[in-house]
Amino acid sequence: MTSSPIAADTDPIDALLSAHGLRRTAAARRVLGWFLAHPDTSYTHAQLLVALQDGAALDRVTLYRLVDRLTQVSLLLCRVDTHRVRRYQAMPESVKAMPHFECQSCHRDSPLGSQLQGNALDLELAAQNALQTLKALGYQGLSLDLAVRGVCAECVNAGLGGVAASALTPSNAKI
Repeated sequence: MTSSPIAADTDPIDALLSAHGLRRTAAARRVLGWFLAHPDTSYTHAQLLVALQDGAALDRVTLYRLVDRLTQVSLLLCRVDTHRVRRYQAMPESVKAMPHFECQSCHRDSPLGSQLQGNALDLELAAQNALQTLKALGYQGLSLDLAVRGVCAECVNAGLGGVAASALTPSNAKI
């Protein structure tokens, strides 16, 4: 069921969905609303399914298709971590690069925007230049993902840093 055109003007979620050519279904509003309410957190499909269980039932296939559509129109950013797990996060329209840190021990994904305050403009400029160059070459639907991988301070302090480091030795590397 869709909202009236008047409601689309007053509801920012409906307005975003309409502006990107998406239907304003209850499921679409709910999922996009969740991401907009948690802009600095990335979620796997399974985490999102659990987080959205508090309301009306949303089956996993519908959720998968919906996050895929939201990603295609650049409302969500989809990253694939080193274990090939997809993580979704709200993608502000003005952002061309979203640097983040992936812990190889606990697998948490954390945005680095505030930590890179001094270099944020340099990073944004580099991202814009790269995207403009690729666009000029004919590439479309571009986004840039800057992932820094390692072991987070919490895991190092908990003594879990050695687990990740030993798992990354060349003897275990797949070629």
